[in-house]
Amino acid sequence: MLQFIKNELAKFNIELVSSLSLEECKITRPYLLERCGIESGSAIIFTVPYLTSVSAGERNISSYSVSRDYHFFFANLFDTLIPILKEMYPNNKFAGFTDHSPIDEIHASAISGLGVIGKNHLLITEKYSSYIFIGEILTDAILPSSAGEIKECVNCGKCLLACPVSMEIGRCLSALTQKKGELTDSEKEAIKSHNCAWGCDRCQECCPYTVKAKANGTIYSKIAFFNEALTPTLTSELVENMSDEEFKHRAYSWRGKKTVLRNLEILEGKEK
Repeated sequence: MLQFIKNELAKFNIELVSSLSLEECKITRPYLLERCGIESGSAIIFTVPYLTSVSAGERNISSYSVSRDYHFFFANLFDTLIPILKEMYPNNKFAGFTDHSPIDEIHASAISGLGVIGKNHLLITEKYSSYIFIGEILTDAILPSSAGEIKECVNCGKCLLACPVSMEIGRCLSALTQKKGELTDSEKEAIKSHNCAWGCDRCQECCPYTVKAKANGTIYSKIAFFNEALTPTLTSELVENMSDEEFKHRAYSWRGKKTVLRNLEILEGKEK
């Protein structure tokens, strides 16, 4: 079964796949296991690369939000793959998750050997660095486990040094761009001086794993979804003119237009 799932994921250009028993995972939302009827079994963990060739200088948002919202990719993936698995293995149960998961995804990925945990708390892979999304398929079937020791990164500290605002205002720039309501003058200045309308990639860009993956030519995603409908630079006019349907397909839509427009008005000097 595990090899069959790996072969099916390969059709989506998903190459980094591993597995654990559910007992080896950290269960963070047990109610989701109850909901899908899987109390014990296995987790097939995989990483989805998303980085495009759009350079940092060509965008004012985090690289993960340049393409459409990745949740739509996972929805299509699971809508396609889960029925195939249920037909192939009718005596077993299957459920797919990303982000809102029953398990600690970074812990599961690290313990199953897919990558190491960075000082910025991201999962870092050799092939794609930290430019990945994590997904998993849970099943009540018992599959081979790849569990081992959790490894940390090379501990160079470059990601911590590269954080543009943590020493100034006590939070990372990505979190700041997602903050609701009014911002302080120092928070506004941080957004403006670093040209960030949404998110931040500074800690990823300087990482030696990123440098190596770029040099090896492996870091960029081959998945069509992440290379289509790219919007690397936002303006207040662009966001205001997005229909509700267009806006909901972007990764920042969960926070609403008001917060994104606030950041853009700061960048454009239009704040009221």
